[in-house]
Amino acid sequence: MIPKFYPSVTIAIPTYNEALNIEQIIRCFINSGYKNIVEIFVADGGSTDNTQDIVRRLSKEDSRIKLLYNPLKIQSAGLNLILHSSTGEIFLRADAHSEYAPDYVERCVEALIESNALNAGGAQRFVAKTRFQAAIAIASKSILSNGGAKYRNPNYNGYADTVYLGCFWRKALQEVSGFNSTYHHNEDAELNQRLLTQKLNAIYISSVVRVWYYPRNTWKSLWLQYFKYGQGRCLTSIKYKLSTQLRGIIPFLALSTISLLLVVDLLLPSLHLPIEQLVFICILIPFLESFRVILKYHNNFRLEVWQGNNDEIPSWISSWFLCGITLLTMPIAHSLGYAYQLLRLLLQSRQLSTTSLM
Repeated sequence: MIPKFYPSVTIAIPTYNEALNIEQIIRCFINSGYKNIVEIFVADGGSTDNTQDIVRRLSKEDSRIKLLYNPLKIQSAGLNLILHSSTGEIFLRADAHSEYAPDYVERCVEALIESNALNAGGAQRFVAKTRFQAAIAIASKSILSNGGAKYRNPNYNGYADTVYLGCFWRKALQEVSGFNSTYHHNEDAELNQRLLTQKLNAIYISSVVRVWYYPRNTWKSLWLQYFKYGQGRCLTSIKYKLSTQLRGIIPFLALSTISLLLVVDLLLPSLHLPIEQLVFICILIPFLESFRVILKYHNNFRLEVWQGNNDEIPSWISSWFLCGITLLTMPIAHSLGYAYQLLRLLLQSRQLSTTSLM
């Protein structure tokens, strides 16, 4: 049911080199059936393609479209720029790597009002146009990838600890000082933790809110994405209660345990620890899980995941192998990013201690 009144909405889109997608995204919101979208902000981090030119051209067609320059080049900073310039009662964050249902804005506003939450949205539905994107989309359905996160379940309705993108009351965002611009990744989860300190049921997920996400298209970009996720998760886990951060910490704890056992085995070979067998099992598990999820979702692959040409649908063997690689890559990259950020924090703390003693 669409709300009887229409709070004013600001659409917030951070971008960098999104010339292929930005016009489609903006037109999606221009053509929205929601009656009170008052502005569509694009905060661009210095794109080297013609993203800015496209936004300027569209702004001549519709005065609600506005371009901001984001000198820090990170999403959290761009979102804060929009927040400071926005006038809408509701702040709806959008992503240039996603596609939105025609009723996306209406359903987000409806969920926000009816749930009495501070932030509402839908599940992150993964779709694909290439073989590697398809592998990530399939992997996203595994607990090894999603950790049981509620925002990855398209059928979930209820309160949660975070949500994909988000539709916020602007006042609630302002009361917690907006997004943390020191975060390059994981800024959404960190923000939602602050909202949860304001209100127990602050975050709501609705299954009728539909948005589709296109994941990274190469192994390298996936690795970098999850490495940075690990860095952001490290900062969040240190700042907030451990009990709320276990899903993001488990990969780091698992890899740390294996690494510790490897060191012990090297120093004390007489213990005869089964390191080789343990490593083999850790490599085998992602490929067994890949087999399971592909088998489970095979019948719905074309309907729910594949958005590319029918003659380019990846083979079963290709999907299994790439999905296994993905399930292996995600926790390793995430754990190394977590460890890297933790080491940086320790070194910074040591430098500060040394400086204070001088």
